[in-house]
Amino acid sequence: MDLNSSPSNNTIAVNGTIPVASTFATATAPSDNPPPADSSGDRKPIALWPGMYHSPVTTALWEARSNIFERLLDPPRDAPPQSELLTRTPSQSRTSILYNFSSDFVLREQYRDPWNEVRIGKLLEDLDALAGTISVKHCSDEASTTRPLIVVTASVDKIVLKKPISVDIDLKIVGFVIWVGHSSIEIQLEVTQSNEEGNDSDSVALTANFIFVARDSKTGKAAPVNRLSPENAHEKLLFEQAEARSNLRKTKRGGEKRDFENGEKNRLRALLAEGRIFCDMPALADRNSILLKDTSLENALICQPQQRNIHGRIFGGFLMHRAFELAFSTAYAFAGLAPCFLEVDHVDFLRPVDVGDFLRLKSCVLYTEVHDPDQPLINVEVVAHVTRPELRTSEVSNTFHFSFTVRPEAKAMKNGFKLRNVVPATEEEARRILERIDADNLNEFFRA
Repeated sequence: MDLNSSPSNNTIAVNGTIPVASTFATATAPSDNPPPADSSGDRKPIALWPGMYHSPVTTALWEARSNIFERLLDPPRDAPPQSELLTRTPSQSRTSILYNFSSDFVLREQYRDPWNEVRIGKLLEDLDALAGTISVKHCSDEASTTRPLIVVTASVDKIVLKKPISVDIDLKIVGFVIWVGHSSIEIQLEVTQSNEEGNDSDSVALTANFIFVARDSKTGKAAPVNRLSPENAHEKLLFEQAEARSNLRKTKRGGEKRDFENGEKNRLRALLAEGRIFCDMPALADRNSILLKDTSLENALICQPQQRNIHGRIFGGFLMHRAFELAFSTAYAFAGLAPCFLEVDHVDFLRPVDVGDFLRLKSCVLYTEVHDPDQPLINVEVVAHVTRPELRTSEVSNTFHFSFTVRPEAKAMKNGFKLRNVVPATEEEARRILERIDADNLNEFFRA
């Protein structure tokens, strides 16, 4: 079944777009109102599936692809793997979801932030859910006699906010597969919204690229995925660009931290000079600067079953959601004014996070830029650690880099506003700052 051509239930609109409804309007507790059994006899009720409690988008997506997700929840035992790879086009995986903010009050309130815009953290969670559904659709062979593949989020290439997203205007996300490797799939997503003036034409508000990898559900090893055949010049260009990014990731993978040359050693010393004054002569330190460690925040949580995905592991979108909320708070506490999100840089999901894991999120402001007084930049790093107290171990699961600026209306109300400069106290902190600055400069170069 194709989401855009042959709908099998009422979740999919006539035009091929999946509408999103508020969870309060559509979901009921299983014990209060058990869903009636359908013709399949033993179909698991939607309300009892894992991962159904955190996002209205996830509910809509799972309903729309219920036949595939049922197989993932209860795969055929001892079924053989897919014997022959299929060739699919990008249009076959193309999926849209629509947020009816203008007419659904409850949905609107679920996504509203204090500035009457969409909560970016919840949107990141939804993007991951949609990308996962698209990757499952691409990998499926539509056969009930073979065992389905497991697809997991491997990385997020970049998420860029191009304009503020109002919570009062209908919102649409469109995504499709743009590239596949042996076991990797890249999905491009675009968030569009019409202008507040009532312009009928939608404009892109946010772009994101997700990379998923496929695993055999029985062996856990990398599994080949269906081929992709771009149909037009634009799809071929997207495929080539994604191929180049994949090759670049391979050259960087497994590489150790680079050795700093003489010129860079001078940059390290210059960064450390002010930090040493803070440590050794704090009374003489620059009052327009602050130590990196003094910008840090931290929170911790036990990962709960309600946060798991269909494979029983913690949903990647949930991790991004929590990391964003901490990064936003860090930027807010640092600047003293409400921040405005700009982008998330490349994120690698280094190790899976399981139900019951003790997750610690640690954040800090790595550096600031004030070259453009109208848009000062705050770069926030969030590191997620999976901690096992009983084993006395702590491993990094993800490292996130968020860029923020200060909301113009907030800055206008505070005359003489200026961001403080962040300085390192240790060589390790100085290296992290320089590596992040160089990575951002490289991104700007390719973007130009």
